[in-house]
Amino acid sequence: MVRTTCPYCGVGCGVVATPDGQGGAAIQGDAGHPANRGRLCSKGAALGETLSLEDRLLHPEIDGRRVSWDMALDTVANGLRDTIERHGPDAVAFYVSGQLLTEDYYVANKLIKGFLGTANIDTNSRLCMASSVAGHKRAFGSDTVPGLYEDFELADLVVLVGSNLAWCHPVLFQRLEAAKRARPAMKIVVIDPRRTETCDIADLHLALKPGSDVALFNGLLAELAHRGLTNKRFVERHTVGLDDALIAARASGIDTCAVPPTEVALFFDWFASREKVVTLYSQGVNQSSAGVDKVNALINCHLLTGRIGRPGMGPFSITGQPNAMGGREVGALSNTLAAHMEFGAPDVDRVGRFWKAARMATRPGLKAVDLFEAVRSGRIKAVWIMATNPVASMPNADAVREALRNCDLSIVSEAIRATDTVDACRIRLPALAWAEKDGTVTNSERGISRQRPFLPAPGEARQDWWILSQVAQRLGYGEAFGWTGVADIFREHAALSSFENEGRRDFDLGTKANLSDAEYEQLEPFVWGQTKDKRFFANGGFFHSDGRARFIATASRAPVNAPDEGRPLILNTGRVRDQWHTMTRTGKSARLAGHRPEPTLELHPTDAALRGLADGDIAEVTSSWGRSVLRFHVSEAVRAGEAFAPMHWTAQVSRAGRINAAVNPAVDPISGQPELKHTPVEIRRLDMRWHGTILARRPVMLPEISYWARMRGAGHYAYLVAGVQSLDAARRALSAAVRAANPGPWLDGDAGLGAVISDGRVEALMSLGEARDATTRDRFAPFMAIDRLTVDQRNELLHGEAVSDRGGEICACFGVSCGAVENAIACGAGSLDAVGAATQAGTNCGSCRPEIRALLRAARLKQAA
Repeated sequence: MVRTTCPYCGVGCGVVATPDGQGGAAIQGDAGHPANRGRLCSKGAALGETLSLEDRLLHPEIDGRRVSWDMALDTVANGLRDTIERHGPDAVAFYVSGQLLTEDYYVANKLIKGFLGTANIDTNSRLCMASSVAGHKRAFGSDTVPGLYEDFELADLVVLVGSNLAWCHPVLFQRLEAAKRARPAMKIVVIDPRRTETCDIADLHLALKPGSDVALFNGLLAELAHRGLTNKRFVERHTVGLDDALIAARASGIDTCAVPPTEVALFFDWFASREKVVTLYSQGVNQSSAGVDKVNALINCHLLTGRIGRPGMGPFSITGQPNAMGGREVGALSNTLAAHMEFGAPDVDRVGRFWKAARMATRPGLKAVDLFEAVRSGRIKAVWIMATNPVASMPNADAVREALRNCDLSIVSEAIRATDTVDACRIRLPALAWAEKDGTVTNSERGISRQRPFLPAPGEARQDWWILSQVAQRLGYGEAFGWTGVADIFREHAALSSFENEGRRDFDLGTKANLSDAEYEQLEPFVWGQTKDKRFFANGGFFHSDGRARFIATASRAPVNAPDEGRPLILNTGRVRDQWHTMTRTGKSARLAGHRPEPTLELHPTDAALRGLADGDIAEVTSSWGRSVLRFHVSEAVRAGEAFAPMHWTAQVSRAGRINAAVNPAVDPISGQPELKHTPVEIRRLDMRWHGTILARRPVMLPEISYWARMRGAGHYAYLVAGVQSLDAARRALSAAVRAANPGPWLDGDAGLGAVISDGRVEALMSLGEARDATTRDRFAPFMAIDRLTVDQRNELLHGEAVSDRGGEICACFGVSCGAVENAIACGAGSLDAVGAATQAGTNCGSCRPEIRALLRAARLKQAA
């Protein structure tokens, strides 16, 4: 039994892994971990299903050819050396990831900034929380999260801004939901253009116009000041800049939010009348060309009222990745230095002296979007990507793929062989995956936890810090990179945080700098901070040179790229409940595929009708940057004039479904964070002549067709397909592809159904027709689990008399279908608890509870009618 940390979101849940001795492990929540107290979300609960070595990169490769580690490392080191000698250090760049452990992050940052001589290292966390970092630094003088998770439970008002907590951070959502049940007087406000599942527990949902957050919080600031709610003692002693902030706030027009005035007034009343207020914000705030101003506009309201750093109050940035905060601590952003230090005097000199740096970078490097544009234009000649998939996750993603394919020296350190980015890079270095890595991570409340390996390193895979240090030694920097293990790196990281600190910097792990190897191995989760309760700023103590916070005057402004006649709709992108980033891990789990099995596009009924779109159609999204093809769904959760699509699907699982190929690459001018929530697009219906479903035990190499999406089933792959060629031509081409991968006798059934059945076992089946049948996958999947069909089962299959429709997945934690929940409700389960008792649905992570409530409401309405 090994205590470790979940590799998904920034909640940082503790996990207990019990290896089975056969390459797998049983996974449970760690009841002793303060972040989750034993809870896990659907993704965390399914971690045991993602541990296979399928699709793993297990050996170094150069140009698709397996090579030795020595050859790969020599090639990387020589390539970096030659690039720097010929073009200078700024011709080199690293792009790293919140999936790295802190020790890996530290080594990458030290190598490029201290010894290669450039700050061209950025992280995919730039896409997640860079605006929050910049907002914190403007307001507080440091990148400091003031509060703790328990503040959500202690607050009398929780304001969720641009956060679908129910799906993106389910364990925190469950903690908040439990707090509200215990104290019904607690109020919850959700501020989001979409009506998400988080709204299920909200007392008020403000469906504001995208990009108008600054106007809303400016209006709140002006109203709080008008009501005399300024905490004069706190403001006078600990802040500057209020007058200018109020002038800007009063000049903003609250009407630009397009929210009913009565709802705005109610929100202002609740904020004014409750001292214990937490404003929790996430990607809906950060991923914007005005993200930093949005952060500062909401922080201003807390500074005005002095509601910061005390139990149950303060602004709180919830991060998307497990170690986004660890990256911030080691300076993995291109405009920061390690240990929360900054470019400029005296920090550059201080870090350089501590590292005994051979060639210390002295100025900020390129941020992510600019970094890949520099690769594309040829200014960057060598790029090393670690533990991330920018060809899928960056905006204007096709341009990123083009940049990597044309780069002189493209290197990727990755655990997974089959990713869009690995396909585009010349040198591929096999890295360890979550279950094999050793080190630490930091969650959104500054909680540091150990990540411990519980499976052996497969093949020739190595941890990222080792790969980096081996390259550094080949470059002649062996003495500075001569660690023997992760404990050595952690001690150095902790020592740097306290070096010449004397309380001037928030981040200080000096008490951990002398841990023994045994103490590091046994390290318990802890939150770093300077006070006994680990909160910041209750009594001032800000990190600007004068010790005061800054009110920031924020002017409301429109997003960079506005809709026009040719692109009249605003595209918003985000996550779905059971998938993670680009699905290299969650895509291995059959139960996580059940809830949202394919890439989808949501539009308001009014916009759908104007475009002749009906539920289940295939739609094309086009922008000025690219296109994507997705399954369409009508939804009243989005406002008229807006659309929503999830960002998880890649070329590996849906070639045309990569929504980031169409996404706007505009960035915030301060943070460099992309505008992932606001892309002007047009959407049109594609006239598909046929639709179909394929279930196959072995992967099928599909011919060129208009639309396909692949997901996992229990012991098989499922493909949802559609196309514009004739049905007969599609049937011939697809059946040939299915039989090539899954040999055996092909049997034709009724109504466009065909199957490969060998020795009584279904190897593959295919159903094609002019009309879409959304139930096919769920109806026929049970046949793939049967080892040997009876004659009756064979006839039922070929006649299409399949098992009754399960209705799709609703609870991924326990594999409960919509049909099972609806049946329980029909049998008298009239509440969440009753449904849970009958089916287990909703009794673990709770992220399916909003959808179960919706089924309960629908059943009551049907009864009433």
